[in-house]
Amino acid sequence: MAPVLSRSMAAASLASLPPSSPLARASPLRSAFLPPQLGRRRCFSPSAGLKWTQRREGRGGLAVRCEAAVAEKDEATGEKFEYQAEVSRLLDLIVHSLYSHKEVFLRELVSNASDALDKLRFLSVTEPSLLGDAGDLEIRIKSDPDNGTITITDTGIGMTKEELIDCLGTIAQSGTSKFLKALKENKDLGADNGLIGQFGVGFYSAFLVAERVVVSTKSPRSDTQYVWEAVADSSSYVIREETDPEKLLRRGTQITLYLRDDDKYEFSEPSRIQGLVKNYSQFVSFPIYTWQEKSRTVEVEEEEEPKEGEEPKAEGEKKKLKKTKTEKYWDWELTNETKPIWLRNPKEVQKDEYNEFYKKTFSEFLEPLAYTHFTTEGEVEFRSILYVPGMGPLNNEEVVNPKTKNIRLYVKRVFISDDFDGELFPRYLSFVKGVVDSDDLPLNVSREILQESRIVRIMRKRLVRKAFDMIQDIAESENKEDYKKFWENFGRFIKLGCIEDTGNHKRITPLLRFYTSKSEEELKSLDDYVENMGENQKAIFYLATDSLKSAKTAPFLEKLVQKDIEVLYLVEPIDEVAIQNLQTYKEKKFVDISKEDLELGDEDEVKERENKQEYNLLCDWIKQQLGDKVAKVQISKRLSSSPCVLVSGKFGWSANMERLMKAQALGDTSSLEFMRGRRILEINTDHPIIKDLSAACKNAPDSSEAKRAVDLLYDTALISSGFSPDSPAELGSKIYEMMAMALGGRWGRSEEEGDASVEADSRSGEEASEPEVYEASEVIAESDPWTTD
Repeated sequence: MAPVLSRSMAAASLASLPPSSPLARASPLRSAFLPPQLGRRRCFSPSAGLKWTQRREGRGGLAVRCEAAVAEKDEATGEKFEYQAEVSRLLDLIVHSLYSHKEVFLRELVSNASDALDKLRFLSVTEPSLLGDAGDLEIRIKSDPDNGTITITDTGIGMTKEELIDCLGTIAQSGTSKFLKALKENKDLGADNGLIGQFGVGFYSAFLVAERVVVSTKSPRSDTQYVWEAVADSSSYVIREETDPEKLLRRGTQITLYLRDDDKYEFSEPSRIQGLVKNYSQFVSFPIYTWQEKSRTVEVEEEEEPKEGEEPKAEGEKKKLKKTKTEKYWDWELTNETKPIWLRNPKEVQKDEYNEFYKKTFSEFLEPLAYTHFTTEGEVEFRSILYVPGMGPLNNEEVVNPKTKNIRLYVKRVFISDDFDGELFPRYLSFVKGVVDSDDLPLNVSREILQESRIVRIMRKRLVRKAFDMIQDIAESENKEDYKKFWENFGRFIKLGCIEDTGNHKRITPLLRFYTSKSEEELKSLDDYVENMGENQKAIFYLATDSLKSAKTAPFLEKLVQKDIEVLYLVEPIDEVAIQNLQTYKEKKFVDISKEDLELGDEDEVKERENKQEYNLLCDWIKQQLGDKVAKVQISKRLSSSPCVLVSGKFGWSANMERLMKAQALGDTSSLEFMRGRRILEINTDHPIIKDLSAACKNAPDSSEAKRAVDLLYDTALISSGFSPDSPAELGSKIYEMMAMALGGRWGRSEEEGDASVEADSRSGEEASEPEVYEASEVIAESDPWTTD
């Protein structure tokens, strides 16, 4: 969104104040604009290359003109030259290159009007006569679709002729900035931080939509009302006195924009103007009225119509009936009703007010889960209200897209932008909604871009910390349903933070929730997990699968469940990557139980050594049969009821990760083989199948049936461990073959019956392969409507 910080047209040059005014008598204030040599009529400032001219005006006023010296000759340093500029080209750049959206013109002009009102309010403290009887401090905007015009009127300080030349005739000179500088130098009067202007180019944004701009202004310090008029793409302007009595103002400034032909339809509509005011200037401290069409119900008297067949009655005899009808009319409507509650003391704002503000500002219908209202001071000062929405996004686009328009940035209550790419909040906290208002943010001239700077980084850090504090308060609240609801809606966002924000792991990790082998119905925090760990348990164990059901029945769990060791179930796609990025929590490492070298902490080394010697031959024989399918075969420490399991190498992908990477739409298949890592077959020496294979290895190592059993064992372990078989059809054939061997003749079926059934099937197949052929005429039904006699 684009904008400009110059509120130049509202600027009142203090150099032309009459000496009798209290403000003019404050010499430090006047010295902000006048050179120290101003005691003389004409003076020259060698250091600045400026020529100052002083002259007296009517009623004891003082006017000062400053001109730039084109060149100054200095024998020691040579000639000094001033930069020159092509005015029309410069104005063209300001109008057409600073802004991305035409609609910001209204924000700039309303901000100018607000500065003019603020300035008058401040000056009236020492000079009450400036207020006079010109009415309340307000802004009125009237659009005329028929004539294609927009008129913006304020009752602010107005401008004299000299100020018109100085402020509107000098590009990039901000009267507001000059005014603020004078106030800061005069410590007796202080500084008014409510003023918005900075750069002195905001007024010219009017030419984004207008082909001609007319400014009519009346200063309370002048008896004459002046009119400033300029045409787009022109390098000159006209100033004249207002002579039409109907157009005279009591005080303030009126700007009339004559819209271009291609902008008349959009920006002359009253509803469009009202929408722009609500978006950009909703929280300006002065009332803003827009000219709107309204409707009302009125009661009217109508004569009763004669019924059918009746004769019409005389005039005096007709009855009068009262009816109601709706009529339309035009009137002023207050547009900025919502107040900036972030400027108030949090202790004075009720919960209902926060909720109402949230619903109006972000067009929500549900109340927020939580909110926080805070003010930061010190190196950077800003006020903010942050909310956790009551419902998460309906699709995944908002998770991957940080530009969610959930944070609205204001500078001095004027809306700047809600289009940020991670400057104020990281992507994983993009669901947080709120407003941020600061007086001194580093913006570019158009106020569209938040410039990268140390101040922005500090602001981002504080906003993120406050957001985490708010979420932690939900987690620690007595109402556990609130955090359960939060986790259902935004849990994946928090897990994304484990991956993208290593600096905030200490804040993110306590917020995580998982199902476990001891808590399959309720989500559990890592704090609860660590608290319930056994004395000998040195790590946090986890298993990543595609569903809670597959996690419960996974063979990896058997020995851990038997030993009463709790295991985290990672059942969402992002879970495994998030945990791998955390690595540790409270000095406990995260360990994947589906990978090799699992240490449970209570191994019997003597028994392991004996077991290894006894089944070493079997492991070598199975490895020989499987070849390159596995890296090695070893005795398992994690099995109790399954015959075998296939585990991943320590540094390769797990079965779950391999499945996810294969499912990527734009995945690189060439890297799958490299990243897949080695597979290790672990066998359970207590299982009958393994004991039978051990006997086969010793007594009949070349048996084809034993070799087929090893292949089928590997394929079964592949599936039960979460991997995908390379050839499902081949695996199916092996299973059918084993079923035929196991079931053959078990229920009394003889071989002759089997052969007879096979022959019957072959005969029926032969009969079916010789279909009877019909002529086309034979298949036409008698009732066919397309047949002819």
